[in-house]
Parts: sequence; C-alpha cells; structure tokens
Amino acid sequence: MGVQEPNGQERGTARRTLLGAAVLGAGGAVLGLPGVARADERHGDGGYRSLPKPTVIGHRGASGYRPEHTFGSYQLALDLGADVVEAGDLVPTRDGHLVCRHEPEIGGTTDVGTHPEFAARKTTKVLDGIPTTGWFTEDFTLAELKTLRAVERIPANRPHNTLYDGRWEIPTFEEVLRWQDEQTRKRGKQVWIYPETKHPTYFRALGLGLEERVAKLLRRYGKDKKDSPVILQSFEPTSIERLNKLVGNPLAVLLSGADTRPWDFVATGDPRTVADLITPEGLKWIASFAQGIGPTLDLVIPKDAAGNLTTPTTLVADAHHAGLVLHPYTMRNENPFLPANFRKGTDPTAYGDAFGAFKAYFATGIDGVFSDNADTALLARADFLGG
Repeated sequence: MGVQEPNGQERGTARRTLLGAAVLGAGGAVLGLPGVARADERHGDGGYRSLPKPTVIGHRGASGYRPEHTFGSYQLALDLGADVVEAGDLVPTRDGHLVCRHEPEIGGTTDVGTHPEFAARKTTKVLDGIPTTGWFTEDFTLAELKTLRAVERIPANRPHNTLYDGRWEIPTFEEVLRWQDEQTRKRGKQVWIYPETKHPTYFRALGLGLEERVAKLLRRYGKDKKDSPVILQSFEPTSIERLNKLVGNPLAVLLSGADTRPWDFVATGDPRTVADLITPEGLKWIASFAQGIGPTLDLVIPKDAAGNLTTPTTLVADAHHAGLVLHPYTMRNENPFLPANFRKGTDPTAYGDAFGAFKAYFATGIDGVFSDNADTALLARADFLGG
C-alpha cells in the first residue's frame, strides 16, 4: 500500500452475515446507497463479499506494533482479530523469487546498511521517475536477502517498535501462502490475505514481471479462483488488467491523490489521472476488470488547508453503483497520520482520537479500511455497528 497519507471461532458465517447486514443498513441510512444491493447481485454471495463489513484489513500486518511485512506483524494482526491481512507488498529478487517488502529499496526496512558485505550494492536508481538511493531487492538473491533482518520503518513515530528490530527475516510470498494455510487449519476459520504488486512496470522492464510469478504461485497452491481467499491489488491498473487474464481472484485498483497519474499511464502516455478514474465513467472502466478500489482516504473525505475533514465526496455511492467495493487506506492511530481535527497535542508518537476518525470514515459507507492498528479498527467497528 502506498504512503499517501491503508477471532475466534465465534466469528463465523452467522456473525459475518449479521455484521454485513448491519453495516449495509447503517451505510444506506447515511448515503442511501442504491449500488450496494446491485453489487451483491452482480458478484453473488460468498468469497470476499462474505467478509465482515466494514472489513478490517491489517495493513502490512499489525504494523502499528511490529516491524511491517514480517511474520511477527502478520501473526499479530490475526491475533488482534483482523479480517484480512495485507501479507505481501510483492517485489522480486535477482533470481526471480517474490518477497514481501514495502518497496524494492530496503535500506529503511532492513538492517542491510549494517552488512559490510553488501556495502557496494548501495546505488541510486530511478524508481517510477524518482531518483532513489539505497539497496534494492532485485540486486540480491533470495539467499542473500534471508541473511537480513527487518527493522521498524518509521521509528520517529513508533520508537517502541524498534524493540523488535532484527527479530524477523524477510518473508517470501510462497512462505506467506503456506503460513495462510497453516493458520487457517490452526484457527478453524479461513485466513484471508491481500497482496499487492509493487512497481510492476519498473520490474517488467527489468525482465522480472510480477503478474506471471504471482499467478504461478497462486495456481500452485490452488488459490487462483474467484472465491479464493486472496485479494490482489495494485496502483497500476494495467497490472490488474493483466492479472484478470491470468487468475480468477478478486482484484482491486489502488488510487492515490486525485491529481496523480498511475505510473503505467505515465509510461504508456495515457493522459488520465486518478481524478478521471473516480468519475462514473472511470469507475465503470475499472469494474470491467476489477471488483474493488483502494482509494486514499482523502478521496473519500477531503481535507481543508488546515488538514481538517470536510464533506464526503460521492465516491462511495459512485463506486457502489458501478458494482465496486471500497477499501480505503490507511488508518493509523498516531497524531501525524490523523486528520487535524482528530489529533491530540503535537507529540508525533502519541495517539489522537482515532475512534472519532474511524466513525467519520465508516459513516460514509465504505466497505472496509486498511489499518495499522487492527484492534482499534475492530473496536471502532463495534461502536459503529452498535451505535
């Protein structure tokens, strides 16, 4: 997920049905969402639509409490009750394996800088038009990456997470798929994951196409069907179009700021911006090959110049009318990541009024949300559905 700034056995089918019905009632009361029923009719029951609503998606696991994209983070997200775990921002190694890192540059998320044997690999590359200096996964074999350990990405905001620096290695996507099966067996309920293809145009130019590798692994583990517990996402619509031809999984297009252009559009000369994609026409186009969108929260409720929430847009109703679900990103508890009117003081490590912010976003009728703090999100959902 981009940086624009995302249970126990008793939570079974009956509980999911109850939550889904409750939130549809609440959402309809807020916005009168005529598209929700049509969306359900279009795609049918079961699969991703059987998830509780609003769905709580553990953003890179439980990254509010553990270094992101580690099995420590993924495991904690499940333990906290997340409905889905975003297990895998997928980037390739030099020898073609898919690993889980926020970005291909790993200087900020691993201890690679402390490894003298890799000092000469530090370099500057142009990543989606931006000069980026550091160490890149495509310059390492999987065996080399396995000698590294994960560290906290934003220690200035999460100093307590640095306690866990060095504890976990970089997981591969294949390891995640095995972990998903293992956790499903242990917990007696289906575990869902939500991987993302990162910078697919960049990697395709290097001969390391992501989509085919993702599809091959999903097929190997029998998780390439429309009702498989794996939702795939990407900021590049053409990556989702490509995946739509390779697998049957539910797919989501991620959307950043309204004035931005997906990098695949820039590379191919497509003049459309995100603002074009969130029009009814743009959403209809997305719905021709995907089942959902993952917009930045600012596309759902814009902020004013002071950073306060303003009036919700029509995106939720428009997307539902097109038959799409919305899983916006990213809710975090710390002050700097919350709308200004929900902050408490100026301490960058302190929590603001996250519950108030969740309430505002849930009231728009969104189908779910990416959150670094799944436990907070679940409590906020319970408040919303019960209130």
